[in-house]
Amino acid sequence: MNRQRSFAPMFGVLAAVLLSACGRPFEVATPHEFVELDEQGPRYDYRATTADEVVVAVRAIDSKGRGDVAFWERALLLQLRDVSGYALLAKKDVRSADGAPGKELRFGHDQNGRPYAYRVQVFVAQDRVFVIEAGGARDAFLRYEAKLDWQATTFHARCGFFLAPVLASRTCNRW
Repeated sequence: MNRQRSFAPMFGVLAAVLLSACGRPFEVATPHEFVELDEQGPRYDYRATTADEVVVAVRAIDSKGRGDVAFWERALLLQLRDVSGYALLAKKDVRSADGAPGKELRFGHDQNGRPYAYRVQVFVAQDRVFVIEAGGARDAFLRYEAKLDWQATTFHARCGFFLAPVLASRTCNRW
């Protein structure tokens, strides 16, 4: 009986480590003045909003190793500009907090006579495409832009727990 009890704490630690691996395949911090939404919706793994409806969201899409950042940048550009009617205002290279290379696209769009701002960042890591979207009415979006920039620079697109290189390799959080 003593022998079984000695394994109980070890089992608890192992369970805690494995459960910490479950969940989102990325790490994201919610900026001050944003509230993470309980209902993420079917398309998003993370969403947060402000009182004046500036929204930030993250999607993790299984790419099965297909396409690099340039491919996904082009796909997003074609969808948003050519299909959805957004005007491309700027684009630049970015890096996640853990060094994953990415691309940022900034768009403008008028809706019912009001200007809206929309920003998309895309990273490819862990056989996934990570898309960080932020948008809202232009004036409100500009008020929160520094907080959105902070969030983007703290985003981790790679495995974050200490056993990831050993247990999960490139398939972090796929348990």
